[in-house]
Amino acid sequence: MNMIVTTASPATPNGTTRPQVRIVIVGHVDHGKSTLVGRLLHETGSLPEGKLEMLKAVSARRGMPFEWSFLLDALQTERDQGITIDTTQIRFRTNSRDIVLIDAPGHAEFLRNMITGASQADGAVLIIDALEGVRDQTRRHGYLLHLLGVKQVAVVVNKMDRVDFSADRFKEISDEISAHLSGLGVTPTAVIPISARDGDGVAERTDRIDWYKGPTVVEALDRLEPARALEALALRLPVQAIYKFDDRRIVAGRIESGSLIAGDEIVIMPAGKIAKIKTVESWPVTPLAGRHGAGRSVGITLDRELFIERGDIIAHAGSAPRETRRLRARIFWLHDKPLAKGDQLLVRCGPKESRATVVAIEKAVDPGELSSTENKAIGRNHVGEIDISLSNPIATDPYTENPRTGRLVIEVSGRIAGGGLVLSVDAGQRAMPVDIVPVESALRPDERSARYRHNGAVVWLTGLPASGKSTLARALERRLFTNGGSPILLDGDTLRAGLNSDLGFSAADRSENIRRLAEVATHLARNGHIAIVAAVSPAREDRAAARRIADTAFREIHVATPAEVCEERDPKGHYKKARAGALASFTGIGNDYEAPQAAELVIDTSKRTVTEAADEIEHMLKTTGVLFDEVVDLAANI
Repeated sequence: MNMIVTTASPATPNGTTRPQVRIVIVGHVDHGKSTLVGRLLHETGSLPEGKLEMLKAVSARRGMPFEWSFLLDALQTERDQGITIDTTQIRFRTNSRDIVLIDAPGHAEFLRNMITGASQADGAVLIIDALEGVRDQTRRHGYLLHLLGVKQVAVVVNKMDRVDFSADRFKEISDEISAHLSGLGVTPTAVIPISARDGDGVAERTDRIDWYKGPTVVEALDRLEPARALEALALRLPVQAIYKFDDRRIVAGRIESGSLIAGDEIVIMPAGKIAKIKTVESWPVTPLAGRHGAGRSVGITLDRELFIERGDIIAHAGSAPRETRRLRARIFWLHDKPLAKGDQLLVRCGPKESRATVVAIEKAVDPGELSSTENKAIGRNHVGEIDISLSNPIATDPYTENPRTGRLVIEVSGRIAGGGLVLSVDAGQRAMPVDIVPVESALRPDERSARYRHNGAVVWLTGLPASGKSTLARALERRLFTNGGSPILLDGDTLRAGLNSDLGFSAADRSENIRRLAEVATHLARNGHIAIVAAVSPAREDRAAARRIADTAFREIHVATPAEVCEERDPKGHYKKARAGALASFTGIGNDYEAPQAAELVIDTSKRTVTEAADEIEHMLKTTGVLFDEVVDLAANI
């Protein structure tokens, strides 16, 4: 990355800190981004002394006219090909702002770099050639800015000299791009006619654009608002590494938002482990006193030994990011092969990565065509919203809450294949009626997990009658309770004797029975308990609905005992009654049982003892992030 940095002080004359705004500059290839940036450096007095004269002399020696874009041609590839392929950061100052301008590539094949650039921006400058007008790539760039959550966009219509500074041509382009951006929920802060080569409209209004009454480019940049200060957000410290030094175990990373000080109570997510910061470490002076904020790389030691992994996020207890195994994201897809439902990916949120499966795709469109037709797959350079199921839990925030932890990158075969924003980490939740106001528990989830040493979960045991579901559920309940946990058994027959006594055994009543079970179990799980559901739940669609309700807390166990073994056991005499015609709609005789296709665990109780089966369940709950390793005794009696 090529970087030009001014030496100006970040403070104003009265000693206050000047606001810093990060702006990405985007546009179709050859629309004049590099020329505009070079001109901005000159007009704001940000060039190193003698730089302009040196480049003019070099151009003269080569026998070529000087171009403002030469100021950014630091890479040999750029000089050879005449296109910008890197993401260059340039710093300069307006009257009231410190500007960090990110020059992102314009070619479609370099959109990977653009995602990197735009993901850091508070605002954007979208540049359009007055002669060529709004191109497909221009629309894609507008959509990408929307995708990455950039709400402040100043549009620059460049090369007005090529259309004789026509006010009509400017209005035509202004109306078209404004309509496009407004359709994305982005209102342009300004649309500015300029000639970057000659300087018209960059820092002053010239006679050639006397019909234009809006701000210049410099004035428009001066009006952009910086993002909410990162230190004002909740603490987020992604773990980069763990070091052993002398007798200290130092957890190292960069504070992405918020601040910390020795003595703070923290929670390590996604496991939900609680500790206090013992010391803040650095080199060569350590320990460090005082509070340390966003942007600072630090090491910390804790008041207790905990298992911590790279990619875990350290937050203050009570304001932790959400732990999830499922999220919804709006992405821009870059891979040659379209992204389809069921595809396997590697998802990276900060330093944390997880294998993932695409569960659903919505709003897959080509932003260049502005088509309202949604596709079932996301093609190259297209966008869409996807639901992703993660193989391992991660901690993240919706980008609207924290832009530093609310973005993700998708990899395929070791290459970046897409990127975008985390929209939601609880995709299974449904909207509430406006007159319903749920009351939250007075206890935080991390408080409960610290006491019980596990996260909340819905453990759903499904299988034929007499397959062993209730026996396993009771054994698991006893084991978790013995280990200090908070398990609660929800047996299907027990709830049918009370809460669901009004329901029969029609398909509709069976679905409602499962819905109620799932709602009760999910409420318990959200309050830190492990709800153990033992229910035949024969319909695959009903169990899928239960999974959507419980979302990332759901763990399905198929008790796959063969039907002949179940009928031989027949502890309640139901099979005998069904064979005699005295029990209608009995699953296994009168109704078909639809076995799970992707359960978290499959157990055949005809081949396992109760203890062995409980061991398998316990292991699954540990590997999927429900139980905490350090307190679980696999040898515990049940």
